[in-house]
Amino acid sequence: MSSFPENPQMLPPQDYEYPQPRPAFNPWWIRVPVLLFTGLILIGLLLGGLVAAFEVYFQDKIIPNVWSYNINLAGMTEDEAVRALEARFRYDDEAIFTFNDDAGARFWQMTAGELGVSFDAEATAAQAFAIGHDRNIFTSMFDQASTWLNGVSIAPQVTYDQSVALNKLATLAGEIDSAPVSATLTIDGLNVNTTPSQMGRTLDVTATLSQLDGLLMGLDTGAQLPLVILDSAPAIADAEAAAARVRAALAGPVQLVAQDANGAALGPWVAMPEQIAALLVVQPALGSDGTYNYNVSVNVDAFQSFLQELAPGLIVPPQDARFHFNDQTRQLEVFEPGVNGRELNVTETLARVESAIFTVGERRVPMAFNYTLPRYHDDITALDLGITEMVSDSTTFYAGSTQARRENIAQAAAQFDGVIIAPGEEFSYNDILGEISPESGYSEGLVIVGGRTVRGVGGGVCQVSTTAYQAAFYAGFQITERWAHGYRVGYYERGEGVGMDAAIYQPDPGEQELDLRFTNDTPYHLLIETSVYPADDSVQFRFYSTDVGRQVVREGPIIENVTPARPTLYEANSDLEPGQTVQVDWAVEGADVRVVRVILDASGNEVAREPIDSHYEPWGAVIQVAPGDTRLNG
Repeated sequence: MSSFPENPQMLPPQDYEYPQPRPAFNPWWIRVPVLLFTGLILIGLLLGGLVAAFEVYFQDKIIPNVWSYNINLAGMTEDEAVRALEARFRYDDEAIFTFNDDAGARFWQMTAGELGVSFDAEATAAQAFAIGHDRNIFTSMFDQASTWLNGVSIAPQVTYDQSVALNKLATLAGEIDSAPVSATLTIDGLNVNTTPSQMGRTLDVTATLSQLDGLLMGLDTGAQLPLVILDSAPAIADAEAAAARVRAALAGPVQLVAQDANGAALGPWVAMPEQIAALLVVQPALGSDGTYNYNVSVNVDAFQSFLQELAPGLIVPPQDARFHFNDQTRQLEVFEPGVNGRELNVTETLARVESAIFTVGERRVPMAFNYTLPRYHDDITALDLGITEMVSDSTTFYAGSTQARRENIAQAAAQFDGVIIAPGEEFSYNDILGEISPESGYSEGLVIVGGRTVRGVGGGVCQVSTTAYQAAFYAGFQITERWAHGYRVGYYERGEGVGMDAAIYQPDPGEQELDLRFTNDTPYHLLIETSVYPADDSVQFRFYSTDVGRQVVREGPIIENVTPARPTLYEANSDLEPGQTVQVDWAVEGADVRVVRVILDASGNEVAREPIDSHYEPWGAVIQVAPGDTRLNG
């Protein structure tokens, strides 16, 4: 080792070697560490003793600086902490909540404890004791130190069992809840009774509980809570309007009236209040505003059946007006006005009855009818129908007829006067004539029935049918049905001769009807006029239409197979005195007769040839005599 002089600059640049001196020994270098170490050991022993003493002392006690519910729990055992905490917690008994039902003017009070609030002192004390008492000594010591320095506040273990509050509110709901009650309407005989409606009330448990939850969980010291009540309207709020309608229905009888075709009053038919009450129907109905009310109606089925029974007797068929053609003005003149047809309108009549039933005051109901205009009304014109001139006429004679026969001819001819036949329509003598009876104005006289002359009603109507046939024959209309008489009758051979008659017969059930029919086969309407001329003993048919240019030529008659008349027949008549006689039939020959109708067009060309055959039986005279006359056995 080299050493340097204190002033190296003054030494020569050469190496010198000196011996190193030993430093002097200082004993404090050893004493101080020993003293410090010893002191630390003693402090550690002291601290350890203190810690041990602390752990021993607080082994079963809550460590210092632990608080709960503003109580310092340090040094308390768990049981002591429980007692201290329980003594401090009075919320469950002291907090009172008042529930108000304003509408019902009622209230209920309950403590927080009754509503499910409770304090778990054991759990709170256990939580406080657990601080610094961990199994890990180091964790425990850390917690103890931290708690010593900073303190720990344990939240009280207050619980709120919502189900308890829910059950309490459910109990209140049982006292408060009420179902809505609808207004009622009852009919007892003619008495009408009603009861008012009542609103329903329901405790809204959920909404009320929601308000309560916030107060209890915030440990509010108490409060007044208005109960949340839901009102529910009844299905039917009012029955008075319906009751007024029922009372109107039972206010008095309802009369149903009508008139016949001549304007004479019919009825009245009366529904008494007791009958109406039995037909009333009261039932709930949904209104346009979404609410229900009582609908009061009347069951009109009984009235409908009654009206349907009446309806046939109230029908009036439409009657065509009847006209004459004025040859000077060439216009139609009404001599029998048309009559509108009618039939009962059951639906409208029922509506009127129902309306009257619920009307206070006038309860007289006129029946409703549907009216049908006749085909040929009063204002129709000749131009409308294509009637411009007379196209055919025929006259037959009845001189020598009895008074009864004359009356029947006039009666029958009047039925056809003014009748119109449409284009394409078929004329039916029997349909237009109607029933041959005394009620229809016909007299009893001699008639041909079953090939012989007997007393009966309507003798002479064949005079009219024969006249109509001859007019149709010469007008060229298509003849669709025509019958000859059973034997030749002198009345019908005057003028046109044999084979130009037309018999009709309205039989009893099961017998064959004999009719005269022809079709208007022109595009124009046909107007029929009839006249009876008593001074000339004649009846006339005139056909008015528009001439289509056809001409009719009759050929014949051709008479064949003539057979002689039968012997005279005598019949007893109790109305005759001895020596008196009445001839009711005359002797005539039998024969087969053919008449040919030839139809020509406007140029004279033949367009149709129609043979018309008639077979006549021979007939003998029939003379009535008094009973006992010797000729009866001849």
